Amino acid sequence: MNPLDNPWYISELHIFLRLMLALLLGGLIGLEREQSKHAAGLRTNILVCLGSCLLMMLSIYGFSAFVDEPNVRVDPARLAAAVITGVGFLGAGTILFTGKSITGLTTAASLWVVSAIGLAVGAGFYFASSVTTVMVLLTLWAFNKLEKRYIRAKKEQLLKIEATDQAEILRSINTLLSDKQIVIRKMLLQEGEDDHDTGRIVLHFHILIPKSEPLFALLEHIKHLEGVHWVSSE
Repeated sequence: MNPLDNPWYISELHIFLRLMLALLLGGLIGLEREQSKHAAGLRTNILVCLGSCLLMMLSIYGFSAFVDEPNVRVDPARLAAAVITGVGFLGAGTILFTGKSITGLTTAASLWVVSAIGLAVGAGFYFASSVTTVMVLLTLWAFNKLEKRYIRAKKEQLLKIEATDQAEILRSINTLLSDKQIVIRKMLLQEGEDDHDTGRIVLHFHILIPKSEPLFALLEHIKHLEGVHWVSSE
């Protein structure tokens, strides 16, 4: 049989072309992640895509010598399934829990998609892998712009305010925040712990502040309210 007509055969030229395409497509996504200062950047995405492509070709063509063996069953998808599982552990390393939020989910998802692109290139799905790369770049770049502008228009802050224990200060702070369209998510009132803090309270405000509102200006306004001793933000 002509090797070119054998579905279990691949030439060295096609091996090289598939690896180069995996490098290019993984690099395009990695470049976007690198510019956004994420943990998994250019080199990580290239390596994941290249490794996935190589394992896919190994899964399909690497055991071609055993195809005609009567007691051997060749499954081209077996190594591909193992790659997806392995990339899950790699993606978990990019996810961080900071106490207030979880970061790195998008980077972990991008690594998973990059591995799928590498598998697709290794299997010869050039059109599907190329279109997926364009869609991933569109999602990471264009949709990120839309999300920042329209969806994540407010950011959460924790304000700590030490003030004289009186109801008037609560009304003043509440009025100030309302005027600036700042949403109070949660409030905690804590009495002064030291002896010299008698008559003082520490207020903890979890707020949603519009990005158009400068945080420093807000702190200055609160600081100059009557009865406020100090204010800080986290």
